[in-house]
Amino acid sequence: MTPELSWQKSTYSGSSGSSDCVEVARTSAAVHVRDSKRTRGPVLSVSSGQWAVFIRHVAGVQ
Repeated sequence: MTPELSWQKSTYSGSSGSSDCVEVARTSAAVHVRDSKRTRGPVLSVSSGQWAVFIRHVAGVQ
């Protein structure tokens, strides 16, 4: 049985509900990413370590 994920999106996306954004859900082993417009669509799942590398790259931290 798969546990229910708690999805969050950036506070920068606004609170109107109409903002297009990605949503992120964390578990102990992975980070899951989906399109906020297609909540029943595909989900990209990566390990917590891979997510940390991605965030450092996006932030420009080496």
